Amino acid sequence: MSRVPGLKTHRNAELGLLALAMAIVAIYSAVVESNQYDTITPTFWLPAALLGVLFLGLHFVVRFTAPYADPVLIPAVALLNGLGIAFLRRLDIAKAITHKQPHPGLFSATSGRQLIWTLASLILAAILLLVIRDHKIVSRYAYTLGLVGIVLVMIPAVLPGSLSEVNGAKLWIKLGPVQVQPGEFAKLALVSFFAYYLVRKREVLSLASRRFLGIDFPRGRDLGPVVTVWLLSLLVLVFEKDLGTALLYFGLFVVTLYVATERASWLIIGLLLFFGGVYVAYLLGASIGGPFANFYDRASIWLDPFNETFYNRTGGSYQLVQGLLALGTGGLFGSGPGAGSPGLVPAVPTDFIFAGMGEEIGLFGLSALLVVYLLIVERGLRAALNVRDSFGKLVGGGLAFTLGLQVFVILGGITGLIPLTGQTTPFLSAGGSSLMANWLLVAMLLRISNAARGPAASSGGSDRLGGPRKAPIQLHGAPTEVFKP
Repeated sequence: MSRVPGLKTHRNAELGLLALAMAIVAIYSAVVESNQYDTITPTFWLPAALLGVLFLGLHFVVRFTAPYADPVLIPAVALLNGLGIAFLRRLDIAKAITHKQPHPGLFSATSGRQLIWTLASLILAAILLLVIRDHKIVSRYAYTLGLVGIVLVMIPAVLPGSLSEVNGAKLWIKLGPVQVQPGEFAKLALVSFFAYYLVRKREVLSLASRRFLGIDFPRGRDLGPVVTVWLLSLLVLVFEKDLGTALLYFGLFVVTLYVATERASWLIIGLLLFFGGVYVAYLLGASIGGPFANFYDRASIWLDPFNETFYNRTGGSYQLVQGLLALGTGGLFGSGPGAGSPGLVPAVPTDFIFAGMGEEIGLFGLSALLVVYLLIVERGLRAALNVRDSFGKLVGGGLAFTLGLQVFVILGGITGLIPLTGQTTPFLSAGGSSLMANWLLVAMLLRISNAARGPAASSGGSDRLGGPRKAPIQLHGAPTEVFKP
């Protein structure tokens, strides 16, 4: 992409922020080794240096394919990714000390695998940026992506538990030693489909039938899409046994619908439908059990995690209680990186990594991590607001909201705000599916922010692919254009 003279790209600022992020990761690794070994090994800096090289490669891809992209996104995500690997390496070091094994190598154990997954994720992100030079191209395959997304969501539900169930939730496809969570990729496909569908149907869904308490409610005939997605989310809740995934998909659709139509009534209808369905599922679990029994058990554990009956039962509240105790032990400032006992929390490398890190960096440290997540979401929403076409606005807003909602669902489960879910913390937790899918999400946000921050030509030039430019209209006060069928 050719650059416009006088229009800043801020790529050097991105490079400086990347260096700062990797310096923080190196310092964290040094403190971990100091607390674990009472000394610092000469190789403490190697993981941060290797990560710096990998992120530098993506930086150069962005410099030449999306020069006007937001300069904060990659450094913020790189910081989370790097700290996640540093914490996983901290767990590997503790395990090596316990079993009197040598210092773990760079590519050994969980942290080494996560380094490899990071390399694969960055390659995928770079390929997306190289192949998709205009985000509106994705709209050509919207219905295909919608079908792919639904298939990916439902595959774990129809597989036997031996091939799909982990910790009570059927979210995986297990192929020998390899585990894939297809729902992580499904959310990207569904965001694109929802955005395209709502761009085409926005005018119809914006029509109001009656006004109640100062709020315009939609016509009954227009409730079909939201009811369909609601039923799909309830099927996920019942058959995949995970509230977080159901909330993620339904919340994504309802919020995208609200952004497209600017009607708060859709949010009210969505909340009533979802929480009403969840409550009915809880009652059915208490009365008839069957496919509703797992959700009833999770809800009961959430309501009283310290109940001795649940705590002593296999698969009960032990994990949640240990996570709450870890957060309580961390207090405001934590015990220090490498000075806590996160290994006492079950599944701390994956589902409960936030609780394990919270014990060592405390409330202030966790708040800092949340600020980084908030910054990524805010930058994604800013790109969505500033991009010139309505498809880009809905895709960017949907992707940013998806990331924010996933963090909320995870933290809500760990802290006892909502029933425990099977979601992983984006960029921090061990696992290849989540890491690759979320780096693809970031790459798409980079592409949209490049169109938003760059000259008019960088947005693709036309809303109707292959056709003439349409007259701009207004969406939330921002100039935009719409796809015309």
